[in-house]
Amino acid sequence: MKKLQYSITVALLSLAFVKLNAEPLRIDINVKKPGSEIKKTMYGIFFEDINFGADGGLYAEKIKNRSFEFPQNLLGWTTFGKLEVCTVGAPFPNNPHYVRLIDPGHKEKRTGLDNEGFFGVSVETDAEYRFSVWARATEGASSIRVELVDEINKIIVAKKIDITSNEWQKYTIILKSLHTEYKAKLRIFLDGKQSVDLDHISMFPVDTWKGRENGLRKDLAQALFDLKPGVFRFPGGCIVEGTDLDTRYNWKNSVGPVENRKLNENRWNYSFRDRFFPDYFQTYGLGFYEFFQLSEDIGAEPLPVVSVGLSCQFQNACCDAHVSVSQLDSYVQDALDLIEFANGDITTKWGKLRTEMGHPAPFNLKLLAVGNEQWGTEYVERLAVFMKILSEKHPEIKIVGSAGPYPDGESFNFLWPEMKKLKVDLVDEHYYRPEDWFLKNANRYDLYDRKGPAVFAGEYACHAKNRKNNFQSALAEAAFMTGLERNADIVQMCTYAPLFAHVQGWQWRPDMIWFDNLKSVRSANYYVQQLYSNYVGTHVLRTECNKQPLSGQDGLFASSVLDKNAKAVYLKIANTSEQEKKVNVFFNGQKPQLRQVHSVTLHSDNKDVENTLQMPFAILPVVSDFKLNGNELTLTVPAKCFQVFDIR
Repeated sequence: MKKLQYSITVALLSLAFVKLNAEPLRIDINVKKPGSEIKKTMYGIFFEDINFGADGGLYAEKIKNRSFEFPQNLLGWTTFGKLEVCTVGAPFPNNPHYVRLIDPGHKEKRTGLDNEGFFGVSVETDAEYRFSVWARATEGASSIRVELVDEINKIIVAKKIDITSNEWQKYTIILKSLHTEYKAKLRIFLDGKQSVDLDHISMFPVDTWKGRENGLRKDLAQALFDLKPGVFRFPGGCIVEGTDLDTRYNWKNSVGPVENRKLNENRWNYSFRDRFFPDYFQTYGLGFYEFFQLSEDIGAEPLPVVSVGLSCQFQNACCDAHVSVSQLDSYVQDALDLIEFANGDITTKWGKLRTEMGHPAPFNLKLLAVGNEQWGTEYVERLAVFMKILSEKHPEIKIVGSAGPYPDGESFNFLWPEMKKLKVDLVDEHYYRPEDWFLKNANRYDLYDRKGPAVFAGEYACHAKNRKNNFQSALAEAAFMTGLERNADIVQMCTYAPLFAHVQGWQWRPDMIWFDNLKSVRSANYYVQQLYSNYVGTHVLRTECNKQPLSGQDGLFASSVLDKNAKAVYLKIANTSEQEKKVNVFFNGQKPQLRQVHSVTLHSDNKDVENTLQMPFAILPVVSDFKLNGNELTLTVPAKCFQVFDIR
């Protein structure tokens, strides 16, 4: 199949040419006069380090607290024998702690430590893992023994490393697992008489995304690639703000040598008492360089978000928690330096660092969001400072402002006029709402002011009563998105949120992609996003029923686009009703000719069903091909389904 790739064989769709027993609904598509151009950024992805999305998730590192920098320096480690946590003579200034393994003083005793990983150190049969450590012998030479052991302490694989220098050096070995273990441990023994210092103990699969050593988990990155996203928003989300300014996401701490990237507290580790994870931190191993690199890999425009000087307003009612307007210089400079890091040449400070990290060519940054979902006059005052300087120094960069955390209400109504006054290029709207809201708001943008900024639907998801990724929520999103597509002149970007969730470590749901230590599953919501982004088209086509947009009449929602490059029309129909619907589609302005029609259907008789790691294929797109003559398409749309028709 040209546009979608699935790992299972798809069944033929049995819904196309049927004998009509009732008067069908008529849909008219004007193919003679294409409408607004659709931006390449229309459908994208948003990443925030929530639900163990980075460390323990997309970032493929297997070792927790690898540099001993957690507030409890040995959190994640179990120690035995004689050892010390030291700081004198540390190799990395931003990560000053390391461990010294000392001879236990008896030939039958052992010194060493185990690492529990992220919900276990997971390994697969015959897979290779690159173990590395920065180490030095305190006197002469010594050695360590590195093992992977299973839950009952049986050795899976073991290797010895000779530590030959009194200077800090990086040592690397390859460990090949003999079988699959979800809950293995990494164990390190002192294997000589002389003490050994260890820092930045790391283990990655050799087979990462693109084979990179400081790499990404391959199945999760592949899921992003398969979406064909047009824009990639990162790194958040609320972590941009931080619970306080000291713990906001500071992009400058996330670049340079990975061993020297400063640890940051993740604001999601204690945000919910019933989902409390005190061991949830950000190593910044997945940092801004890797984000830009991934954007390039998957063909998406990068959209970084920078702090506007406000810590999380949900968590801080007091103005003392924020930077005053008069002291924003360093925050504005961070934004300017980020643009230089992304686009500057080798003669610039930050362009030189990007080059040293392995990417001489610029990342061609075009978009920048200032603030996440801030609100009130305090946001407007600070954003104004950024807008003045950024518009003067970088008029080529489009700036995204915020409409606040809600899709309506006092703060929303206040911010939109303010964003127009400041002349931001796009306004970021967020909505986490139940099914009824999504269905009733499918025509939300039909009457939006076309003279103001464009819209970026930066965070949205249908929240069913049980907050799960069931089919009902996906269908509501599919119906709502016909309104986004129909209004692509004003809605120029949209991204579902959140993106990732570990089944043992989530704080928030629903989420697009769920995973455990070794497997991942794509939700029904994922497939809705994929169908839109894989059939994005180039121009909106006027699609009407009785001269009105089909936006909920009789439970049906529809939109269509022209793809000038593929010389195709992509028609999307969502049937949210409990009955199948008979539909006649007329292509006005098109001369009758033989057409090839390719259709994809997402359907379930059970609205509560969801894809899980145990049942990953409960809801999958089903593919069919058929031919027709003339300029009329007659079909039956099953109850509770979303369909895409690729008409050549």
